Amino acid sequence: MTDSRFLNHLRDTLAGIEADGLMKRERLIEAAQSARVRVAGREMLNLCANNYLGLADDPRLVMAAKAAMDSHGYGMASVRFICGTQDLHRQLEQRIAGFLGMEDSILFAACFDANGGLFEPLLGEADAIVSDSLNHASIIDGVRLCKAKRYRFANNDMVDLEVQLLKAVADGARFIMIATDGVFSMDGTLANLGAISALAEKYGALTMVDDCHATGFMGPQGRGAPFHAGVKVDVLTGTLGKALGGALGGYIAGPQPMIDLLRQRARPYLFSNALPPAVVGAALAALDIVEAADDLREKLFHNAAYWRAGLEAIGFRLLPGEHPIVPVMLGDAPLAQAFARALDARGVMVSAFFYPVVPHGGARIRTQMNAALSTDDLDFALAAFEAAGKEVRAIR
Repeated sequence: MTDSRFLNHLRDTLAGIEADGLMKRERLIEAAQSARVRVAGREMLNLCANNYLGLADDPRLVMAAKAAMDSHGYGMASVRFICGTQDLHRQLEQRIAGFLGMEDSILFAACFDANGGLFEPLLGEADAIVSDSLNHASIIDGVRLCKAKRYRFANNDMVDLEVQLLKAVADGARFIMIATDGVFSMDGTLANLGAISALAEKYGALTMVDDCHATGFMGPQGRGAPFHAGVKVDVLTGTLGKALGGALGGYIAGPQPMIDLLRQRARPYLFSNALPPAVVGAALAALDIVEAADDLREKLFHNAAYWRAGLEAIGFRLLPGEHPIVPVMLGDAPLAQAFARALDARGVMVSAFFYPVVPHGGARIRTQMNAALSTDDLDFALAAFEAAGKEVRAIR
């Protein structure tokens, strides 16, 4: 029987989280993920999903998933190197690589696993990783698992990046890898990939970009942040769980020897079941849709600009940017939670973000646009934001 002292310790910890106003609660969506969802029997306008192109409930993906199950079954019941690889998995890996302009790619259960498994097989004690201070938790964890020396630069600060590169060079690093998010998801800001690539070339460093919040809708044909910036990077990680259909699954794309070595030594790949055929089949269909989805990308960025202008006109403080992530800055965690509740009462589903997801004092409502939202939806949401903001005194 579990030690009661230990359970009481856990209860005390949870009580402290609750008292600090930092408790996170999940809402049960009763149907498909979409621009409008049902929660507890109520229709809600959804402004907090990563469903950038609105494909999560697209009938074409549902049909492709069903077809893949009909032809390839439900699950693999094995890791890839034993008996869990199907022709569909290799088709998707090659398709992703071609889409991203890379030699090959390798699939993971999630991009968290991809980032967690990337660094340790490739870099050792003689090497260095120079990482942006606001990188995703999965990059941070992946770097921790690696024996390479660690250097951190202030978010998107190219002066500090060069300082850290000089330190790594002075410390005699054999290989140096710069690691950054393509888009910093809490702020919606884009990494300065042009300057990062220039510094990487200057100091002979490799470049790694987590492009989860850009693949599918940034850059020509939605090929991501490096294409948006007009640069080539050494390794890309990304997800199938956002713009590319919204299910699950991650990948690493890069040079052939890198992918070959990861297939031999990346622990999350070696010890996790292969992705289900339904997910793989739908992802192949999603890539076909995305390549031809200029209309959806145009609608997405129109919505983002319309939404941003509307919020600023009401009087909310926003972080500047062009990305469909539009954070509404509130500062105080209890205020952010109260605001989210007030919006919920008005039929708008949002999420309040606060420490430890963002720094102390940086609490916010992170709104996210998608191509399935109509102008009427956005007007409805703007009216709700204004009324709720005045109710909780977030605005006057």
